[in-house]
Amino acid sequence: MGLLDDKVVLVNGGSQGVGAAIARAAVREGAVVAVTGRRPESGEALVAELAADGGKAMFVQADLSDAEQAKASVAEVVDAYGRIDCLVNSAGLTSRGTLLDTTPELFDQHIAINLRAPFFAMQAAVTDMVARKAPGTIVNIITSSAHGGQPFLAPYVSAKAGLIGLTRNAAHAHRWDRVRINGLNIGWTATEGEDATQRAFHGADDGWRESAAAGLPMGKLGQPDEIADFVVFLLSERSGVVTGSVIDWDQNVLGGLD
Repeated sequence: MGLLDDKVVLVNGGSQGVGAAIARAAVREGAVVAVTGRRPESGEALVAELAADGGKAMFVQADLSDAEQAKASVAEVVDAYGRIDCLVNSAGLTSRGTLLDTTPELFDQHIAINLRAPFFAMQAAVTDMVARKAPGTIVNIITSSAHGGQPFLAPYVSAKAGLIGLTRNAAHAHRWDRVRINGLNIGWTATEGEDATQRAFHGADDGWRESAAAGLPMGKLGQPDEIADFVVFLLSERSGVVTGSVIDWDQNVLGGLD
């Protein structure tokens, strides 16, 4: 028996990185999975990979910066499978900006992807769950930087801190509907997107992962497959009654000082 046997799971931003790892873990645990992404080549490749391993999956092309497409991603899953049981919001924009150099356009991009998209995807998913009077679970992938973060993450932190508030508000609002909503504040993670970010904004070379790992307590960056296992646990009934929790999943201890 898998932790998510016969559950219908939508992973927004699921075609690569942490989202793709979550999709793989959910299929492994028995779920039917849908993933969204902007680029069909990566999304279709992941779906083909999952199908080759015996999983049932579909790709939904969506630009989540458009609120209507965020809602439509849920509608497509409901149309295909009759319901949505679990939602993971893992799409994220990490482009850099400080308080002093962030433009209104950059700020709006972060709000659109990191806050507005999860809001309206959750709206659509919870609407389906409430209409069916069925329990459901949602996990929002947030960031440990939401506690403050580096100066060059000002718009990112602003949006992700908002997602923390949304996670708790929605969990409280829908606890009597048995819809559990939790968040995960992940730290520095080894993904394709992080590799591109380090190269684009910080001049990183091919050895940046090894250099970064040497300076971290556990000797490695966060691993997508480890995060995915934890997300699957939160989506599953094994996580019990927990709702409204925003969990720090990192190797740096908040408030700890040397």
